[in-house]
Amino acid sequence: MTPKKPAGKATQKSTRPRAAAAPPTRVPRAAVRAAPKPPTPRLARLAELVTQALDDLKAQNVAVLDVRELTQVTDTLVIASGTSDRHVKSLAGRVLERAREAGFRALGVEGERDGEWVLVDLQDVIVHVMLPRVREFYGLEKLWDVRGGERAAPA
Repeated sequence: MTPKKPAGKATQKSTRPRAAAAPPTRVPRAAVRAAPKPPTPRLARLAELVTQALDDLKAQNVAVLDVRELTQVTDTLVIASGTSDRHVKSLAGRVLERAREAGFRALGVEGERDGEWVLVDLQDVIVHVMLPRVREFYGLEKLWDVRGGERAAPA
């Protein structure tokens, strides 16, 4: 009868030299970021639908911002102003209505009760409808300005 080997680790060590692990290479962030792709037909259609819905009810100062280079959360922000809280609610409602009719699903709507600032999340397009004083206070256009790095630093 032959003796059994103990279970567990192997008793023999390898005589081959162990290769040194190569240090991880760091790629600069600028090199990883590719040039933005042109908007997909779906995105272009949704952005057009949103701006038309806002135009139907006379939204003021409509701004469409391409934020694909800045975030992965959404591709486009649409910011518009309404003249009153009732107008703001109506604008957001029209955007939702037109999106549903075209087969787009809203992920969420915030601020409908107060009507000072209503956010409509359509996944690829996020719509902000605000009263002018709220819009001026928060300054979303400045926050999401792609050229923000080109501006001179404040003294």
